[in-house]
Amino acid sequence: MGGGGGAEEELTAQETALYDRQIRVWGVDAQKRLSKAHVLVCGMNGTTTEFCKNIVLAGVGSLSLMDDHLVTEDDLNANFLIPHDESIYGGRSRAEVCCESLKDFNPMVRVAVEKGDPSLIDGEFLDKFDIIVVSCASIKTKLLINDNCRKRSKHIAFYAIECKDSCGEIFVDLQNHSYVQKVGGEPKPKELAYPSLQEAISVPWKNLPRKTTKLYFAMRVLENYESSEGRNACEASLSDLPAVLALRKDMCDKMSSSESQIPTALLERLLAAGKKQHPPVCAILGGILGQEVIKSISGKGDPIKNFFYYDAADGKGIAEDIPPLSSD
Repeated sequence: MGGGGGAEEELTAQETALYDRQIRVWGVDAQKRLSKAHVLVCGMNGTTTEFCKNIVLAGVGSLSLMDDHLVTEDDLNANFLIPHDESIYGGRSRAEVCCESLKDFNPMVRVAVEKGDPSLIDGEFLDKFDIIVVSCASIKTKLLINDNCRKRSKHIAFYAIECKDSCGEIFVDLQNHSYVQKVGGEPKPKELAYPSLQEAISVPWKNLPRKTTKLYFAMRVLENYESSEGRNACEASLSDLPAVLALRKDMCDKMSSSESQIPTALLERLLAAGKKQHPPVCAILGGILGQEVIKSISGKGDPIKNFFYYDAADGKGIAEDIPPLSSD
């Protein structure tokens, strides 16, 4: 079901006036739900800042930011929320600086900093939120947070998003999601059951459709490499290519799949990117994620199930429904 709880409380006159245009698009009930939703974002980079801007402008109830890393010059490339003035960002965390900037976008939205390490988040802490977005974290951390979301008695939607220069991936887990789909102009209730992140990345490759995007496989190879080498997210570089290609062969052999599913040129592009993010791609991914979170909260519109990929090389956005292993 949609996040943000019920929508019994009325919008204030100020909220109705401020959000008039979007209320006309998705309705008063959706705006009420949005204004009661609480979002946590772990990892502030070019992609998540675009997402944060979008949901703050849309009128989410509250937004909490978790990223204790100190701002560096590298952050200025794609993170437009950080002023290009060292006297402002020097010695401060990404979350603190981004929080300050976001408050100016919409004073009616509560934006706050949550200090801590995402890899140490427990389930009780997550109960404060309806939506969790994780970026630039290891696969181990993503799996931990996703698993904790699923163990809570309340419904917590989980999203993971990564941008590697001109390529991007979004993962969505809404667990059991109820929403309204318009069919022939008439609203029709629908339900979707989502696999966990662990289930979605554990499917044997030979069981996947032939047309599954090559980015899906490439991202799995890179996250496995970083995990096996004890690296943090996005720390692999072009110098790691020989070892990554060896891992590709090993994974493809185990999966009875062809290495042609994961072109060397694609792995080279992703490794060369490192932590670099391409601002126009950040804007696209952040826009898609913002749209998906609003769908989840409002319970209106077909959500992505369960991966979304974008590659600026061909300008295509692809949704992939990766099913879990059958229990048969």
